Amino acid sequence: MNRWTRWESVLRVGRPAPEGGVFRRIFAVYVGVSLLMVVLAAAVAIWQTYVPTETKRSMKKAADSVTANFFIDMLGLESAHLKRQGETTFSSRNVGDYIANLLLQIDPDEPKSLLASQLRGLDAAAADKPEGGGPPEGPTAVAGATGSGANAPDGTGNATGGSVSGDKAAGGDGTSPAPINSVETPGGASAGGGVQPQPTGGTGGTSANPVPAGGPLKPGSKVFVYHSHPRESWVPELNASSAAEAEDPQTNVTLVGKRLSDKLEQIGIGAIHSATDYPTEVEGYNWNYSYKYSLQTVQEAFAQHGDIAFLFDIHRDAAPRDVTTATIGGVDYAKVYFIVGKKNAHWEQNEAFARRIHDKLEKEYPGLSRGIWDKGSGGHAEYNQSVSPNSILIEVGGPYNTLEESYRTADALAKAIADVYRESVKVDAKPVVTASAGQASDTGNQ
Repeated sequence: MNRWTRWESVLRVGRPAPEGGVFRRIFAVYVGVSLLMVVLAAAVAIWQTYVPTETKRSMKKAADSVTANFFIDMLGLESAHLKRQGETTFSSRNVGDYIANLLLQIDPDEPKSLLASQLRGLDAAAADKPEGGGPPEGPTAVAGATGSGANAPDGTGNATGGSVSGDKAAGGDGTSPAPINSVETPGGASAGGGVQPQPTGGTGGTSANPVPAGGPLKPGSKVFVYHSHPRESWVPELNASSAAEAEDPQTNVTLVGKRLSDKLEQIGIGAIHSATDYPTEVEGYNWNYSYKYSLQTVQEAFAQHGDIAFLFDIHRDAAPRDVTTATIGGVDYAKVYFIVGKKNAHWEQNEAFARRIHDKLEKEYPGLSRGIWDKGSGGHAEYNQSVSPNSILIEVGGPYNTLEESYRTADALAKAIADVYRESVKVDAKPVVTASAGQASDTGNQ
């Protein structure tokens, strides 16, 4: 009996091996697996070649929205030396909350959310959770900014970010933060006062008679520009060593918002700008409540200027320069990205509003807009857009763009907004009630 025969007799299990023997079968399995891997690799290569560019960018944006602490916690699963103290991203509590939110759309800490998930009118009762109540949606490590989902832009100055936790905001009891008193008029004076408009009706976080997207506006209605994450900045402007350091209390995205409102004023469209720096204005500031803070700013603006028609929350994206830069006529611009939150029950109206501005930009500045990203219903996913169908979050450029490039985009954006505004104003129409911020629930600001 030779060597092969002896091994076959040992490996044979109760029945004679088919022709070719055990080792030939093992070799055939290895060859089959190898061929399968080659086929899969070829399929991936072909997919990379033909998949639409926007799909790739969406995937990159999703990767950009992962926080530094998320990666640290992943490493901590393998090395005890890298494990953070306290509750981590992958703690049983966080994972359980995330799964419950993702699959059941309920908040384990708020029993009323079970009813709210089935009865739309009760959804305001489940709004006590910090924004992004699941696993990581905090400031990104890659760019110190969004993930707008994409966007978890950095509003704290903590560009390296912390994962979103269940910690309560100001006061530690989950109550609303103190009023913010810093809405600026076009002349630059404070228009604060902390006046909180009271709800007068409406369902699902919107007003009883909202202005339809594209519908008529009262002549003289104003545009309100603000920033939920005001400290987002740029590597070139700060001479920063990395995108993670692109944050600053002075040189930041509020300058772009100011440029946009000033340009609208020059065009003849009344504009109001808020440059509130929440990390310094809010006692016990908690990044997780950024959109709750900015909602109060919006409410105050409505209380003082009841004729607000359009609302724009201006951010800076986290994507790399090749994604956030457009060259038009030999000049570089910071690209625009419109973000729509689907946690708002009437998100289609906000999307239609964003689409009108996108189309205007594409007509005059082809390639300047990256399109519209309809985020899912988890995490932030509302962005104060239930306040009005004419409310939208706009990402302008990324951490590797410059302020000059962002200013060019603000000027182009102002022209597009002005065109949409003029089309929406019907001089001879009867006055139309604009959406009231006081009737917006905090449901989406979780």
